[in-house]
Amino acid sequence: MKIRFAQYGIAHGHASGKAAVMKASDEVDFAGVYEPSPEIREALGSHEAYDGVHWFSSAGEMLEDESIAGIAVQGRVSHNLEFARAALEHGKHVWLDKPAGDDLEAFRQVLNIAREKGLCVQLGYMFRYNAGFQFVLDWAKSGKLGTIFSVRGHISTNRSDEASWKQWDSRGEHEGGIMFILACHLIDIIVTLLGRPERVTSFSHNLDHTFPWFQDNTACVFEYLDAMVTLESTASEVSSGASRRLEVYGTRGSAILEPLEPPALRLCLDEDRDGYVKGWQQVEVENRPRYVESLRALVADIRGEKSPDRSLDHEFTVQETVLRAVGLL
Repeated sequence: MKIRFAQYGIAHGHASGKAAVMKASDEVDFAGVYEPSPEIREALGSHEAYDGVHWFSSAGEMLEDESIAGIAVQGRVSHNLEFARAALEHGKHVWLDKPAGDDLEAFRQVLNIAREKGLCVQLGYMFRYNAGFQFVLDWAKSGKLGTIFSVRGHISTNRSDEASWKQWDSRGEHEGGIMFILACHLIDIIVTLLGRPERVTSFSHNLDHTFPWFQDNTACVFEYLDAMVTLESTASEVSSGASRRLEVYGTRGSAILEPLEPPALRLCLDEDRDGYVKGWQQVEVENRPRYVESLRALVADIRGEKSPDRSLDHEFTVQETVLRAVGLL
């Protein structure tokens, strides 16, 4: 039986992609979309992902529909915790896009409602079900790379049009900048790999003085008992997708994922192991479309077919670490 989903908001950068995946899924009955802002609906609602979908006339029409089990929360970051809370209070599971706002206490309350009601909250970190990341996480966490002592991440973009900057309206986006809105994807992976860092040191600068309120040239260092992580993110890099990467170094081997999409993976081992040879080699990994596997996992969680792949405690730790990384905690 299909699970009935709706979408709350269309302003997030992942919104149209999530809508398209829900429409195409053979496990989801996509009930429609509610966007509270007429201006945003006018600007973004003509995207082909919304062709033929039902537009709810009010939040109440969507939230009070008892046939709807899940809500994809896809508004602006500054609105999404409010949207998520309303969905949970109406008994809906939540597919919440990243990052989870910039008010950690408000996010804590959202997660507490989910716990009390036995509802799922899955954050929209798109690399969780990327086959390259899954390979690296499996090899690192299983000990096949030995003790992880160093991780380096780089994820940038090139946002030069004024409209892109003006849509980012939360305190986190303004003060946390590109580390907050983009590098959070790799912070999720870092926390999955190593847990909560003992110490976080952030560096934030503004390169494009047209938007002096936006920190667009950033870096962060995460310190662990036995490991050091460095993460870089800018908003002014030419052809940035090709250089997005994650490097994981252990005492028995290393794994480098570059680019992240489509994933290209190199593996280095101290000796032959698990079908791979000593030294450097290319590893073939599947190129999966964004969002499909994360939606499939959430549907399975809602049906009770499995436990969530990330706990609510993990979601909280990731958000806390994001806010530490941008100096908001």
